[in-house]
Amino acid sequence: MVNILAADRLVQSPTLYSTFLLWMLSELFEQLPEVGDMDRPKMVFFFDEAHLLFRDAPKALLNTIEQVVRLIRSKGVGIYFVTQNPQDIPETVLAQLGNRVQHALRAYTPSETKAVRIAAESFRPNPGFKTEDMITALGVGEALVSTLDAKGIPTMVERTFIRPPLSQVGPCSPEARTRVISASPIGPRYDAVVDRESAFEILERKAAELEAQQAEIEPPEPTRSKPTRQEEEPQDNGGIMGAIFGTQRGRSGRSRQSLAETAMKTMVRQASSTIGRELMRGLMGSLRRR
Repeated sequence: MVNILAADRLVQSPTLYSTFLLWMLSELFEQLPEVGDMDRPKMVFFFDEAHLLFRDAPKALLNTIEQVVRLIRSKGVGIYFVTQNPQDIPETVLAQLGNRVQHALRAYTPSETKAVRIAAESFRPNPGFKTEDMITALGVGEALVSTLDAKGIPTMVERTFIRPPLSQVGPCSPEARTRVISASPIGPRYDAVVDRESAFEILERKAAELEAQQAEIEPPEPTRSKPTRQEEEPQDNGGIMGAIFGTQRGRSGRSRQSLAETAMKTMVRQASSTIGRELMRGLMGSLRRR
């Protein structure tokens, strides 16, 4: 039975894609029993566009993926990473992959030539041809293949014709995808949408409960009484005479400045400024005459 996970939107978030891969492999490693070294794995995973799994992945995540890939073989699980260039996969993970199928690589720049040389050096040499030259000479439907023998030793690389798949070559149409999903025995289990309570909703509910508990414990704030009419109305201390001669007082108890005091201060300021100007003129005039 072949199951295909449509991760066309998931691959747009490489970190999330890597985390999902790690979670799935970790769950399989914990749940599946130990079976030892089997002739054939009972479950095989093919991860297409594998370069997206390791793009900008932190070192801790890469170390965990390497550990899971190394140990999950004892559970009867095989893993294949599908990518265009072997350099897309970290060396620590690439070293755990025993079976290799290398299609043609083209080299037009110095960096691409270096990538071809590195890919050729990862195979066990074959005295019949030079691997580095053969990689660039492969045609459509051809590949260089190296597998592990019965003793776990990598075989010499061989030029192989790949049999075309019997399935459809190309993207699956929405109608065909719906037809396959409806015929799946596990389809009814996953057709029903389950809206589980999210972590945000749980935290929001707990915050509301905490606010309700605090409201019950804390006493309500005392309400302030409105001021009386007598407090709102300004006190009339002296009426018009008080306004003129300074007998009025405000709410704070301080005496207000009367009109007479204001006029007197204004006259004093004007006289002082006039006298000052005349003195300055006299001094400047006497200095000029000298």
